[in-house]
Amino acid sequence: PVLPRIHQPFGIMHGGASCVLAETMGSSLSNIFIDGEKYFGVGTNINTNHLKSKKDGTVTAVARFIRKGKTMHVSEIEIRDEKDTLISHTTMTNTIIRK
Repeated sequence: PVLPRIHQPFGIMHGGASCVLAETMGSSLSNIFIDGEKYFGVGTNINTNHLKSKKDGTVTAVARFIRKGKTMHVSEIEIRDEKDTLISHTTMTNTIIRK
C-alpha cells in the first residue's frame, strides 16, 4: 500500500521506497534460485527509473532474470499500480558469493 508514511515531502511515494521494494525483489529472486547452503547473493548495482508518481493505492513488484549466470545475476524489476500502470523500472546486479 502507498501510505503517507512512505511519501516524500511533496505527498507522493518516495523514490527510496521504490528502490527498497525493487532491491528486495531482486535479491529474493537470486537467493531463491541458488543453493543457499553454499552461496548467497548480494546486490552490487541498482538502477531505478521513476516513471510515474503515486499518491495512494497499491503497488506490486515483479522481478525476472535478464541473465542468470553462475556468479552474477542481472534482474529487471517492474513496479506497477492497481491499474497495471508502470510506476518504476529497475535493473539490478547481484554477485553470487560462496559462503
